[in-house]
Amino acid sequence: MAADAAQRVEELRAQIAHHDRRYYELDDPEVTDADYDALLRELRELEARHPELITPDSPTQRVSGAPSSLFAPVRHLVPMMSLDNAMNLDELQAWAGRIARVDPEALQADFACELKIDGLAMSLTYEGGRFVRAATRGDGVTGEDVTANVATIAAVPKRLRWPQGRGRVPAVIEVRGEVYMPVSAFEELNKRQVDAGQKTFANPRNSAAGSLRQKDASITASRELSFWSYQVGALEGGPDIARQSQALEVLRRSGLPVNPENTVVHGIDEVYAFCTRWREHRHDLDYEIDGVVVKVDDLALQRRLGATSHAPRWAVAFKFPPEERITKLRDIMVSIGRTGRATPFAVLEPVFVGGSTVGLATLHNEDQVALKDVRPGDTVVVRKAGDVIPEVVGPVLSERPKRSRPWVFPTTCPSCGSPLVRLPGESDTFCTNLECPMQRVQRIVHFASRSAMDIEGLGEKRVVQLVEAGLLSDPADLYRLRRDELVALERMADISTDNLLGAIESSKDRPLSRVLVALGIRHLGPTGARALARTFGTFEAIRGAPVEDLAAVEGIGSVIADSVAEFLQSPHNRAVLDKLVGAGLTLSEPGVPDGTGARRQAGPAGRGVPRADGSGAEQSLAGKSVVVTGTLPDFTREEAEEAILARGGKSPGSVSAKTFALVLGTEPGTAKLRKAEELGIPVVDGARFPDLLESGEIPEG
Repeated sequence: MAADAAQRVEELRAQIAHHDRRYYELDDPEVTDADYDALLRELRELEARHPELITPDSPTQRVSGAPSSLFAPVRHLVPMMSLDNAMNLDELQAWAGRIARVDPEALQADFACELKIDGLAMSLTYEGGRFVRAATRGDGVTGEDVTANVATIAAVPKRLRWPQGRGRVPAVIEVRGEVYMPVSAFEELNKRQVDAGQKTFANPRNSAAGSLRQKDASITASRELSFWSYQVGALEGGPDIARQSQALEVLRRSGLPVNPENTVVHGIDEVYAFCTRWREHRHDLDYEIDGVVVKVDDLALQRRLGATSHAPRWAVAFKFPPEERITKLRDIMVSIGRTGRATPFAVLEPVFVGGSTVGLATLHNEDQVALKDVRPGDTVVVRKAGDVIPEVVGPVLSERPKRSRPWVFPTTCPSCGSPLVRLPGESDTFCTNLECPMQRVQRIVHFASRSAMDIEGLGEKRVVQLVEAGLLSDPADLYRLRRDELVALERMADISTDNLLGAIESSKDRPLSRVLVALGIRHLGPTGARALARTFGTFEAIRGAPVEDLAAVEGIGSVIADSVAEFLQSPHNRAVLDKLVGAGLTLSEPGVPDGTGARRQAGPAGRGVPRADGSGAEQSLAGKSVVVTGTLPDFTREEAEEAILARGGKSPGSVSAKTFALVLGTEPGTAKLRKAEELGIPVVDGARFPDLLESGEIPEG
């Protein structure tokens, strides 16, 4: 048994050393952070059971990462150590127990909680307040000199603004922090890569690391990197600092960027509450975080707790569930959507990522498959950030089978066998058969979806069952379903049948804007659908309007108008629409008079079209932007947005200097609140939202 353990220990050390080189030196990792952490955790557990196998050079006894030969070495004034991890409350409590055994005062400690930025650890040195050096962490003792590159980062001050009353500027101060790439900058970078026909980057962390390790500093300058400072390393001649929270305040006042979400709490329960909140809201930020760093706030207590050979005892990293994992790509298949669009997707060996088990992931379109060059049999990186659809980031090329061949997009529809056609100038490929069975299923699924008619209990599997039973051929057939037909089907008992029929009947009262969304008209999204519904009032008014009048509606334009007109003129669609009218759907927008009774306004070239503000609702918010964040007491997010728009306002997704008010519900996005506070935008409690709608003014109190 000991021999088996010794062999496994050597295997793990070799694997970890290999992955350290790929990550720290080559900026080309083959495994995700979660998979790397699992290897390191297994090694620690084996060494704990077999202490005789521990060696001084084991990855558990040192800081990972050797300096690259591309840059000159820099010896840190104070070693940059790694952190031990905690994955859950039990492990967080175990860490608290360990430090309390070293020093009982830790039982009453305050803890500084800081967001764990997913970037590249960096050490900045200032002498007499002037920026003189930047170095990567490297092996913790020696890093790489990347001064010229870091000097291009606008967030890094070239001279400290030392606060008055804080004593003289330190002779030397070594500042620890993280270089990162904002998510918005990362998305823009990848967009430029796609436009240039070049390979996209896997994630913001790898993009930041690769951008920083450029011999040409002008490349680094073009990548929009940023920096958060989070610790004071060496300090000569500076002020006395007694707490970590005080150190952050000194850094902030000296002109260094400090993350605003840092806080001090008391006790592990409050620590865990902070970690849990940010695990749920991590995507509210414009930068990626993969956990929370928890530090004993008292620096004197930190010194008494000391450190192991590789990590301080007084700090721990609470890690969030991984959003990237490695798995096998079994096959690439193509699905057909409601518009006939053929979308390639990956069939994966199931892997737990982003809080759920993933077996399928999108590949977007033919160009993306070619650009990523993923192939059946590849080992691939899968990403699932928040609640978005899982996607394949790219292949691990070092693991690719030798006889692998590029995947070729099929020429015929997998559902009906009709030709697949790629239109000139477009990236999408379409099935040309309007009667394709899969298109029919997806059109009905979309019609019943939550953002459209919201028919509960009518998911894809149920729709497939009803189509295969010959009960549905188009969305209008939903309103002709009979109870005796449904109860005769497999897995359709009395209760489920009654619930489904009740949900279908309730959907008849959905407003016109939701019906327009449900029809799945190409290019027409929820915003455009609301604009048309508020302008014309009824479906018949829209159907009878010339295309020029449709195009004159604000936010519509010629492309959407042509698409709507083409949809309405199709004989097949007209038949379906007539059936919907006959089924008794509302097909009007609440509070909006019909097109004939609406007031007129001059459109392009003097044409008259109904006014978008001709609703029955008072235009109390005309021209005002109102942003909503969090959950409101009596409104869904969509209902709140519709209420703002119906009163002539705008409901953008982000706060800007033009924002009239931020409505703050429960569990809000802190990034929006912080931005509003920075810009002096009024904040309205969610319970007062109806008052804002009624008056158009900021409620008092």
